[in-house]
Amino acid sequence: MIDTLPSWASGLTQSPLLAAALIAMVVTLAGSLIGGASPRFGRILRAGGNLALVAVVGMTVLQVARLSNPALDLALPQIGLPAQRIAGDETRVPLAPDGHYWIEALVNGEPRRFLVDTGATLTAVSEDLAGRSGIEPAPGRMPVQLRTANGAMTARMATIDEFGFGNIVARDLDAVIVPGMDGINVLGMNFLSRLKGWRVEDGELVLVPHYPQGGDTSSGTNGS
Repeated sequence: MIDTLPSWASGLTQSPLLAAALIAMVVTLAGSLIGGASPRFGRILRAGGNLALVAVVGMTVLQVARLSNPALDLALPQIGLPAQRIAGDETRVPLAPDGHYWIEALVNGEPRRFLVDTGATLTAVSEDLAGRSGIEPAPGRMPVQLRTANGAMTARMATIDEFGFGNIVARDLDAVIVPGMDGINVLGMNFLSRLKGWRVEDGELVLVPHYPQGGDTSSGTNGS
C-alpha cells in the first residue's frame, strides 16, 4: 500500500486553485473529444470547463490584488483566502490556495496580512506598514543585511509594541523594516518561538499561546 502521494499530487493538494484549473481543462478537453458523438453534451462540458477556468482566473487575480493592496483586502474580507479561527485555546489558520499560511493581524492597531515563514529568523514588515503603524527604527541598533530573491539589502531593526491576532497578543516583538517588500509582511520564528507550541494539523497551522486572550485580537475586540 502506498502511504505517500507523488510530489506532483502533493503539490496539487496544497494548491486548490491549480487543481481546480487542471480539472477545468480536463473537462473542457473531454467536451471537445466527445463533441462529435454527442454535440449537446460536449457543449455543456466545454461551457462548464470554460466557466470554471474563468472563475479560477478571477480568484487568482483577486488573491494577488488582496495581498498587494491592503485597502482591497479590508473591503473584501471574505473572498480569496480562508479565514483564521479560534478553537478553544488555539488559533487555527487554514492553508491558503497559494500553499502558504496567512494571518490577519493588528499591528499597533493597524490591520494587515502576514505570511507565516518558518524559514525566517525575524519578523519583517514593509515600509508602508511601519509608517502607518508607528514602527520606528530602533536608535542604537545596527542595521542588518538580508539576502532576498532580489539580492542583498539593508534592513533596519525595530520593535512592534503590540502584535495580535486570533487569541494571541505579543508585545515588544523584534522586527526588521525591509524596503521594497511591496506590501508583503512576514511573520518569522522569533514570534513562533514565543508560543507555548505550534504545529500543522489537517492542513491547518495550529498556534497555541501561553496565555490565550478572550476574543479575536485581530479585530480589536480584546486587549491583553
